[in-house]
Amino acid sequence: MTRRERLERCYRGEPVDRPAVYSRTGIPGNDPSYDRLRRLLQERTECKAIWSSAHLDAPYDVDAVTQAHAPDWDRRVNVLHTPAGDLTATHLLSRHGQPGLHERFYVDGPDAAERYLSLPLPQVGDDVGTFFTADAEIGDAGIAETHLGFNPAGFIAELCGSETFALLSITHRDLLHALCERQQQLLLQRLEVLLARGVGPFFSILGQEYLVPPLHGPADFDDFNVRYDRPIIERIHDAGGFVHVHCHGSIARVFDGFLAMGADVLHPLEPPPMGNITAREARQRAGARMCLEGNLQIHRFYEATPDDIREEVETLMEDAFVGGGLIVSASASPYIRGAGDLCYPQYEAMVDTVLAWCAP
Repeated sequence: MTRRERLERCYRGEPVDRPAVYSRTGIPGNDPSYDRLRRLLQERTECKAIWSSAHLDAPYDVDAVTQAHAPDWDRRVNVLHTPAGDLTATHLLSRHGQPGLHERFYVDGPDAAERYLSLPLPQVGDDVGTFFTADAEIGDAGIAETHLGFNPAGFIAELCGSETFALLSITHRDLLHALCERQQQLLLQRLEVLLARGVGPFFSILGQEYLVPPLHGPADFDDFNVRYDRPIIERIHDAGGFVHVHCHGSIARVFDGFLAMGADVLHPLEPPPMGNITAREARQRAGARMCLEGNLQIHRFYEATPDDIREEVETLMEDAFVGGGLIVSASASPYIRGAGDLCYPQYEAMVDTVLAWCAP
């Protein structure tokens, strides 16, 4: 079984000879300490060529300027022009390669939400040639996965910020639904273009984590995530496709919602303290209806020993590779700049343990 065949069968819910093993590849750029790890992942793991589809949407009219802010930070100011008036968002950019910080969001209340809703849906282009290039280049090493970006609720949470989204869910819930419905229409519009051009069959989406406990409960998860995601996923299923969902956090109370929306693969399934569900519980609840991807917490690759990782992988396979597909993976990409040599032995232990798996 090739690496491509194994990963395809995991997504399709079909039997495989062993668990797949994969790592997200958002590795710090221009960091030679990770060169050895990159080779390991390329040569010995099931790979994914992630192809973003968001660039097909015509851009809105935005004026952007970057200003000096502090010794370690610049501030980017974006002004979005809408038919009902301008909206402003600001973001702090690290001068040292660290993650950025949201400072001000486009939608900070009901008036701003109304202005955003005045925007017409953008036109969607059809230049998808690079998808087929990515698919051909990855060959038998894995699959090309079309990334849809944020789901409707996750996109609106990014537009508002988590606090404003939570407040509007109480004071102006109808506006949030209007925003989510608008974004759903855009994703469905883009999806029709992708499917008509033969893009697929593997897709991914994220953003559901903005609507999980403790900030939101199961009712909100169903009302904002399941409600708007299910038609998107059903359209993909109708076309013979499969959907990977990425969601951090405490998902035990909303786990059934991922089944209800139709997720085919779910990542990363975090136990305490980062979340509240174990791989064993996830497998018991999902049965064979969902492939599980995960879960070794990313910090373990920098803090544990190779023997620790071998033990964790063996336990994971015993718990989750029973009655359903499993892709052994870390919860996130390798991320500590300059620490590639530190985490390499742990990644090698993960890969070796999966590849040595034998059916009982």
